[in-house]
Amino acid sequence: MRLHVGKGIGFLVGGVLAVSGCSPWTAGRSTGPLAKGLPSTWSADKAPSLAVDQEWIARFKDPQLIRLVEEAMNNNPDLKATAERVRRAEAVARLAGAEKRLQVSGQINTLQQKQRFPGFPIKLGSNTAESYGASLDVTWEPDLWGRVRASQRAAVVESLAQVQDYRAARASLAGQLAKAWFALGEAGEQIVLAEAAIDVRVKTVASIQERFAAALEGGLASQLRLAETDLASARASLARWKADRARARRQTELLVGRFPDGMAVQPAGLPAAPPVPPSGLPSELLERRPDIVAAERRYVAAGSRRSAARAARFPSFSLTGRAGTSTGALEDVLDSGFGIWSVAGRVVQPLVAGGRLREEEKIAGHDETIALRELQGTILRAFAEVEQALVAEQFYAVRELAVRNSARSAREAAEASILDFADGAVDALTLLAAQDRQVQTAFQLVTLRRLRLENRINLHLALGGDFQLRASR
Repeated sequence: MRLHVGKGIGFLVGGVLAVSGCSPWTAGRSTGPLAKGLPSTWSADKAPSLAVDQEWIARFKDPQLIRLVEEAMNNNPDLKATAERVRRAEAVARLAGAEKRLQVSGQINTLQQKQRFPGFPIKLGSNTAESYGASLDVTWEPDLWGRVRASQRAAVVESLAQVQDYRAARASLAGQLAKAWFALGEAGEQIVLAEAAIDVRVKTVASIQERFAAALEGGLASQLRLAETDLASARASLARWKADRARARRQTELLVGRFPDGMAVQPAGLPAAPPVPPSGLPSELLERRPDIVAAERRYVAAGSRRSAARAARFPSFSLTGRAGTSTGALEDVLDSGFGIWSVAGRVVQPLVAGGRLREEEKIAGHDETIALRELQGTILRAFAEVEQALVAEQFYAVRELAVRNSARSAREAAEASILDFADGAVDALTLLAAQDRQVQTAFQLVTLRRLRLENRINLHLALGGDFQLRASR
């Protein structure tokens, strides 16, 4: 099932294009030399390029996460604000095209005038006149130099950039929510480990206390204090992970759009990392990443604004027509026999404006150059994010395998040291060191699993693919 968010967002692109009479363009046409000479594969991934995974959230196989993302897509206020900005940009695009259309206005006039004539008898000393009129005015300014057309194109392209901003915000929200959910899952697993460590530490302290009381080998006061220190550290770790769980739970609620009261559900734990997704072709990233597409469209919009600023320096020509009636009797206002009409033309050429128009054109040119540099920077950062995520994925896989083996060995060593300590084969320091190593490697493994899941999310976001919440069958 593909997620649909907001009323009419899916139709905004088509609606805006219809308003402007523009057609979509291929992303990458304005990217300059950065779009040329791209490698056929990513340097950190030599596997055959396949289509980018659009179902990465469903790959985690967590129904609770899917439901939370669905809720966030519908309730998150920041995402709603981004959707509203798209609608506003569409309205601005419509407004930008109004100037090239006919402007029609109607008016009704009434005038009553009284004039006095000094020196005449009272009855002849004044005159009252009344006049009534109705008119329809039509004004049109031909867009001879393309100024209005360029301004409208800039507004339309800017609205399309806003659509891409919405796509980016939507994907980012899903990624942030998944990370918060996995942080909540990690905290839950770490709490279980911390509680188990406390139980083991309590038993160890009791065992050393018995030896200390009986003055047996392995019951020195220093060893007892070390055991008590480890127990206190385990309790501190438990408190820290409980605080992290509360923080992650409220962060999850905030992203979903709920009041952060700490009542969010708790995940069962961290899921297993799904297979590494296909990374696609580097050249496809130019058309797939919403931030790249948005930056390119803003560059195109800046070029259109520069064209409009140049056209503003040329003469403007307008035609005005009026048709109506003028009569001294109100009942004759709609009588065509009293009709009047006029047609006028006007040419305006800016002469002296203190260099304002010339400087405005220069400013627009600088804005276009800035937009190009920002586009090129966005492309470089996008490529770097993909390469970094691919490299990190390889090292996380190696590290997780090594830490998993280390955790298994540490657990076996701790279990053996308990038996050896009971038999008097090792001292308390050996036991405490083995138990500490077991606890630390277990904590490290859970954290590493969460970091690997977060990097997987970063990889999906870097590749720029959209997402479906439920895997297609």
